[in-house]
Amino acid sequence: MDARSRYDAVVVGAGHNGLVAAAYLAGAGRSVLVLERLERVGGAAVSRQVFPGVDVRLSAYSYLVSLLPDRIVADLDLEITLADRAVASYTAVPGGPGLLVERDEGPATEASFRALTGSDAEFAGWRRFYGRVAALAEDLAPTLTEPLLSPGALAGRLRDPGLWHDLRERPLADVVADELASDVVRGVSLTDGLIGTFADVHDPGSAAGRCLLYHVVGNGTGRWRVPVGGMGAVSGAMAAAARAAGAELLTRATVTRLDPRRDGVTVHWTDDDGAEHAADAAHVVCGAAPAVVDRLLGRPPADGTEGAQLKVNMVLARLPRLRSGVDPAVAFAGTFHVDESAAQLDAAYAQAAAGRLPDVIPFEVYCHSLSDPSVLGPAERAAGHQTLTLFGLHTPAALFRADPVGTRREAVRRVVDQLDAHLAEPLLDCLARDADGEPCLQAASPLDVEASLAMPGGHIFHGDLAWPVAGTVEEEGTWGVATDHPRVVAASSGGTVRGGAVSGLGGYAAARHLLERC
Repeated sequence: MDARSRYDAVVVGAGHNGLVAAAYLAGAGRSVLVLERLERVGGAAVSRQVFPGVDVRLSAYSYLVSLLPDRIVADLDLEITLADRAVASYTAVPGGPGLLVERDEGPATEASFRALTGSDAEFAGWRRFYGRVAALAEDLAPTLTEPLLSPGALAGRLRDPGLWHDLRERPLADVVADELASDVVRGVSLTDGLIGTFADVHDPGSAAGRCLLYHVVGNGTGRWRVPVGGMGAVSGAMAAAARAAGAELLTRATVTRLDPRRDGVTVHWTDDDGAEHAADAAHVVCGAAPAVVDRLLGRPPADGTEGAQLKVNMVLARLPRLRSGVDPAVAFAGTFHVDESAAQLDAAYAQAAAGRLPDVIPFEVYCHSLSDPSVLGPAERAAGHQTLTLFGLHTPAALFRADPVGTRREAVRRVVDQLDAHLAEPLLDCLARDADGEPCLQAASPLDVEASLAMPGGHIFHGDLAWPVAGTVEEEGTWGVATDHPRVVAASSGGTVRGGAVSGLGGYAAARHLLERC
């Protein structure tokens, strides 16, 4: 075992939160060591060439950015570019033109609502609901980079505390139905409460309301933007900031044990050759999932953490034509909803909760390369290749455990068939081929995510999201990162009060906690 070194902070995990924490701490003059199990940094926020011989950088896991505060980007001088999408969403409807929602809603959006519902009432309800959502986002977003407020104190800063109350206390399905009558339109709204979350939208106080809140609050606008260069450009900029500030980043370093003491923590890890190493730290910042941290501390993890998403990455030789006649460059530029009406979401949840792969899997698709062609190599761009990312809902990890490969294969077959129902040509005919002649389609179930990223149950948030407020009187005024050990602080999405998605908020809060106390 090596002679021990001592650091002000050792960061476990070089995902985006760990990198943000390291950059802030090192920038404040602290000595920082970051230990990452994988051969690369970035965690779920990475880009890579997935298919041999195809020069396309896909955002392998997370793929859009909304919650990353401008404050963190400015504080760390992150060199990242986020591109807006001209289209917010397009919803395919059998036998009809579908529902188009522009990013900045205009006459085309209004006409699309009218064509779908036969009146102007639904678009008016949509605008009322999202007007309230916009006000909530504007008021709530600044608090995410402040110490935790009590629920009452936060409500006092909101122009519309009623919506905050309703999201926390009422079923999300009822909140949406207050303004929206169309089954299709309600489904478009409800999906924001279900991305990465297995929840019943009819259950009051369920995880769905929390999930929707995080999907609409980012930077006060809720806009989901495309990371130019792929998601790896975001984590790459964070890693560069950490290194520039003086942090040491060590990959292929698997942390095996944490031994906390009153005056510090000993961190044990092994390298690729199995050699054992250790370092002493005044504090440990845990960017790994809470269940992983429990194991490192020698205690049993909490049960029940499960992801619920099917992720399919594709490279296409061309975008498929749609039966509706809508330009695919418009339909796929935003979020393309398939079989995500309110009724279809309910049916899929009921089947999955009963232990069955849904007959109809709700999912959505989008094309990164339409907004950011830089992810395509020169030859692929010249040939007209495009990327396609599919994200399926209500496919929890438990459904895959008995037959991981067979169930994943069947899930992919179902979503491809469902998408084909809206296409004028088969999706498989449009896929590019790799160097081995295989179609460029890669699927990952929650179990695959678990195996790759050590996210228990493949949960992309490391666990259910929390309301972004203090849960107890003792938590008020804190940063929501404390653990049972004063020398160990959380930084992960599921370990912190305000973690979730690629936001850096967990790492930011962990750094602020330590810098204010040490």
